[in-house]
Amino acid sequence: MSIVSISDGVGSNISGDDLQGLAAQLHVTLPDSQDAQDYLTILRSFEAIMSHIESATDYTPSDLQPKVLTTPRSYWQPKLEDNPFNAWSHRCHIKSTSPASNLLMGRTVAIKDNISVGGLPTTMGIPRSLFPNGEGSPISSIDATVVSRILEAGGVINGTSTCESFCASPLSFTSATGPVHNPLLHNYTAGGSSSGSAVLVAAHVLSSTKKGTWGHTVELAIGSDQAGSVRIPASYNGIYGLKPTFGLIPYTGAASMSPMIDHLGPLGAGLEDIAALLEVMAGYDGYDQRMTPESPLRSQVKPYLSMLLELRQQILSTSTPGQSLRVGLLKESFSLPGVSEAVRDTIYHAAKTFFEATGASVVEIHIPMHLEGPIIWTAATRPSMSSHLCQGNPSGHLSYLPPHARIQWPLSQEAFDTLTSNNPAVVNIMFSEIFAKNLSKPGLEAKTHRKAFELRAAYDRALEEVDVLITPCAPTVAMPHPNQDIVGGGKPSILDRLGVAVGVTSNTCPFNVTGHPGLSVPCGFATDARRPDIPLPVGMQIVGRRWADEQVIMAAAIFERGRQLVRGEGGSA
Repeated sequence: MSIVSISDGVGSNISGDDLQGLAAQLHVTLPDSQDAQDYLTILRSFEAIMSHIESATDYTPSDLQPKVLTTPRSYWQPKLEDNPFNAWSHRCHIKSTSPASNLLMGRTVAIKDNISVGGLPTTMGIPRSLFPNGEGSPISSIDATVVSRILEAGGVINGTSTCESFCASPLSFTSATGPVHNPLLHNYTAGGSSSGSAVLVAAHVLSSTKKGTWGHTVELAIGSDQAGSVRIPASYNGIYGLKPTFGLIPYTGAASMSPMIDHLGPLGAGLEDIAALLEVMAGYDGYDQRMTPESPLRSQVKPYLSMLLELRQQILSTSTPGQSLRVGLLKESFSLPGVSEAVRDTIYHAAKTFFEATGASVVEIHIPMHLEGPIIWTAATRPSMSSHLCQGNPSGHLSYLPPHARIQWPLSQEAFDTLTSNNPAVVNIMFSEIFAKNLSKPGLEAKTHRKAFELRAAYDRALEEVDVLITPCAPTVAMPHPNQDIVGGGKPSILDRLGVAVGVTSNTCPFNVTGHPGLSVPCGFATDARRPDIPLPVGMQIVGRRWADEQVIMAAAIFERGRQLVRGEGGSA
């Protein structure tokens, strides 16, 4: 390693005592005074370099500046009567004045509020006091890559959707603006962390079926998924949600939790919605270090929508449209702790019945290592998650992180107390990283990454025997927000609030570390014991080979057709 210059130390804020304090963190001492002085001089040189960068102007690539010609950009806070589920963060009406394609022409879209939309704040679901100077999130100067692509395809962005605090909850009660409610049952979870995105689509479906009219909704939405944050809310709300293959959709312009598990994905009422959004958003963008040599260029993105429409026609021409499809029921996924009997039986029976009705072969398949998936996800990401999530560190990879989406660091006591009250999962993430760096054996994070490759290989081997894997998505139907269960309405404890989320992502998070695509598909209903009068959605997860996202979508279409055949319904699938 070279040193570019030696500082004279003028204006330095680093003292000899500071250097000794840094040495103590390395568990060493510097008894030799000359050595200590030399190290201090070198460190002051680094301090001068970092000060130079701090004072330099920032850079926004022209590609990320809002370059699509749009209607004037403005935003507003939604009125209470137009936001009954607290699913909107900010409203707007942005559309291109000269779209390049019509894949999403005129269709309304909500963007999760950890994804940059030029001219709007990006709140990440956290209190205003956690941003620098307590002033709230600055206005974004960039459009995330996926936002530009949605506008270019004719989509109309109607606002940003409420997301959970730091995107660190699979349930929907942690946002700084309050809980997001399931449109089927108020005060019940909508899932997280893409809670608002899922609710706005689900409410649109319910409004269109005349089961209620609840303010402003959207046809389509996008969310981010680090452990299940697209698929879990899709499951709880009875819609479709896809976590695509890792590296297929650029994450540029979204707030990161951990680069190895960050995904953006579509939410919609039907498979055509998922296919269209995937086709619009996918493809290399030149900025996202999550993309790999396998990631397609924009010109090479598969025509997911036309592939689906073609399959729809083929499905109608035969009584056995699934005869070449091999479906594997992942046995371990049905026996994970927390998977309710109702969810297990609903998914197992639906998958076996509806797929077999199309001529598909359905077998049980064992992947014992699936049981270790949640452990590997946690151990592989938690040692560095706070650095990405709270401190905005790219960890040595060339990355373009949104310049406005950052919080005050280090935390003040007031900010710590706010987080403890708002979402203690984030505090746990901070403590976990400190523990891993100071009290855990060195090398364990790297070993866990090797275990992630082992887990990926286990799924890959299974997907040589079958075309898709079937698992439960969320382990239960929606449950009440935790404060609803406290006798007398008292304040829930930290364990009360964290305990309800234990195991919620056990069947989804493993595929974030391995990169396989996973799609939540509505497959039936069950009830919560506290409200047996209200049927609540059950979501089935279809997992496929990496870079074969279209096969996951096709399997879902065949499943839909099987349901029609069993129920004696005609028409298109």
